Amino acid sequence: MGTKSSITDIDCQIERLRERRRAMIAKSAERFARAATKSGLAEMEITDEEVDRLVEEIAARFRKGEKKGTDGASSPRRPAAGGTGAPAEVSHDR
Repeated sequence: MGTKSSITDIDCQIERLRERRRAMIAKSAERFARAATKSGLAEMEITDEEVDRLVEEIAARFRKGEKKGTDGASSPRRPAAGGTGAPAEVSHDR
């Protein structure tokens, strides 16, 4: 039988996971900001709605490409940090 975890231990684990989540979100944001700056997108006067739409279109294109994979073989690209979904869908609570 496994060792029982105390509430304090669980709270510490939760806090470590929250910090890890914050770091992953920050790393992802920096990655996309770097790409936007490098492409010149960051300097353009584009509304947030337009940026969201463009990113969704790009994400859909890559999702479509993943479905074309061979018999469930893993994709050569790295998965997005934090799982699936476009960055606009990432929750920033806590």
